[in-house]
Amino acid sequence: MVKALLGKKLGMTQIYTEAGVLVPVTVIQVGPCRVTQVRTLEADGYRAAQIGFDPKKPKRTNKPMMGHFARSSSQPMRLIKEVAIDDGAEIQTGQDLKVDIFGDQKFVDVIGTTKGKGFQGVMKRWGFGGGPETHGSTSHRRPGSIGAGSDPGHILKDKGMPGHMGDRRRTVRNLKVMRVDPEQNLLLLKGAVPGAKGSYVMVRKSAAVGIRGKGA
Repeated sequence: MVKALLGKKLGMTQIYTEAGVLVPVTVIQVGPCRVTQVRTLEADGYRAAQIGFDPKKPKRTNKPMMGHFARSSSQPMRLIKEVAIDDGAEIQTGQDLKVDIFGDQKFVDVIGTTKGKGFQGVMKRWGFGGGPETHGSTSHRRPGSIGAGSDPGHILKDKGMPGHMGDRRRTVRNLKVMRVDPEQNLLLLKGAVPGAKGSYVMVRKSAAVGIRGKGA
C-alpha cells in the first residue's frame, strides 16, 4: 500500500481514553484518495503513486487535466500529490485509498502549511523582549542594535528581523493515533497539526516506529 494519504484538517476536540484521561485531538478527514497515475521503474525510474483528493466541478478544470483524470476514470480533484509505495505493494490506477491503511499505525507524521500571520515585528516573530516601557524610552517594540560597527561591518546571517510570519510548510513527526473511523474516513491524532480549519494536509506513516516524539 502507499505510505501517505491526503486529507483535510477539520478542527480540534477532546476525547477520553480507556483510562479516563482527557486528551486533546485533531480531527482529520483522510481520503478517500483516487489513484490517478502509477509511476513504475521501467517507465519512470522510480515507484510512486499519484493520488487525488477532494473532488471539484469539471467546469473548473482545464481540458488537459480533464484528459488526465479520464484515464483513471476519476472525477477532477482539487489536490494531486505523488506518494511513495510500500515495498512489494501493488497499486492500480483508479483504485480508491482510504483511512483504513493507518489502522495498524501507532504514530504518523503530518505535513501541512502553517497559518499566515502577515508582516510582524521581532517581538511576535522571534520572541524578543522589547525595550523599557517607562522613563522616557521611545524604543518599546523595536529590535535595537542589529549588528556590530566596523567588524564585521554587516548584519550577520539569520539575524531576527521583522518580516513575513507563517504560511510555511511544516512537518510534525510521531503524532499518536488515538482513533481511526473507517466509516467516515476520520483520523484522530493527539495534539495539534499545522494549518487552519479546512486546510489540506498529508498524513504519512511514521518512519520512527515506536519512538515517542511530539504528541506521543
